Amino acid sequence: MEGILDWYEFWHNYRYHNEVNFLVYIPLFFLLRYWILKRFNAALANRRDKKDLAPYIQSLINWGTFYAIIIYAIVYFENTFWLDKTWFKIGNTEVNTLTFIVPAIIISLSIKFSKFLSRFFMQRVYTRHEMDQGMQYTFNRLLHYIIIVIAVLVSLPLIGFNLSALTVFAGVAGIGVGFGLQNIISNFISGLILLFERPIKVGDKIIINDVPCDVQQINIRSTVVCTGRNEHIIIPNSHFIENQIINWSYGDPKIMEAIHLGVAYGSNVRLLEHLLLQAASEHENVLDNPEPLVRFLNFGESSLDFSLFFWVGEPMLRYKAKSDLNYRINELLQEHGVEIPFPQHDIHLRSVNIAQLKHMQWEMEITNDQDL
Repeated sequence: MEGILDWYEFWHNYRYHNEVNFLVYIPLFFLLRYWILKRFNAALANRRDKKDLAPYIQSLINWGTFYAIIIYAIVYFENTFWLDKTWFKIGNTEVNTLTFIVPAIIISLSIKFSKFLSRFFMQRVYTRHEMDQGMQYTFNRLLHYIIIVIAVLVSLPLIGFNLSALTVFAGVAGIGVGFGLQNIISNFISGLILLFERPIKVGDKIIINDVPCDVQQINIRSTVVCTGRNEHIIIPNSHFIENQIINWSYGDPKIMEAIHLGVAYGSNVRLLEHLLLQAASEHENVLDNPEPLVRFLNFGESSLDFSLFFWVGEPMLRYKAKSDLNYRINELLQEHGVEIPFPQHDIHLRSVNIAQLKHMQWEMEITNDQDL
């Protein structure tokens, strides 16, 4: 017994015994994690929603293990010099290592909690109420921001930070806005307007500088869109508030497209009208209601100008439908002998007096002789 006590006293007096004990206890957390996972898998074995629920539970247990180790380390080394050391003071508040660690843990936990709510709990609510993708994204972002703000407000008093000091920060921020933060604040407010008013939403197809784009993310300061070439463009939110934006997905998704062409003078225009409507009626993506129509626009310099107007059900179908119709119209015009003319220009030459030409030739010869 005395030998054991001597060994314990020796170990207790060892300089790094706390660190070694800590490393010994770490595997116990992973053993507990393994046991909890095993029990959950057994409980979910007969559930139909196992595939949906299991990844979230596993992620929760993994992150719970990580934070448990961090909290255990803080408690275990609470009185050590490196954890309790005061680095500097803000007013009467001492700032030590815990001042940085505790808020970081609370805020990171809130971020994980927000993602878990959005992906698991809220997703079921969206499915039940059949919410569209844009509305889901709006609620997810608002929920995320609310949870982060609450986490920050909770973490600051825990480390001895007086929230009344935020009034001083608000005054400094106000001065900053006056001197150079107008852009940031403008984009921030614009982001809130986009989330609430929803002139554009995630999944919408919009036109930016004559380039079709898909809205992928609406963040608090900027919006990310993706072009057909898979190029991602980051646009400040204020751009969507201050400028006119073409939104193909806003309201009714139907959109009209037109094909313009000219035929030679003397062509059978009624036959042309029939052929254009026939081509439109044959295409699967062209809607019957509103029905396609042909308009005789004007008498051009070299052709009789017509336009075929047709509707498609979705904006992204317009390009394929227009290309297919161009092919089909060209085939029908060739089959029926309808000519699409080249631009024509008539040049009229006026007759010139032969004596004047000889006189001009004689003057050129004299000039050449003088030059020699």
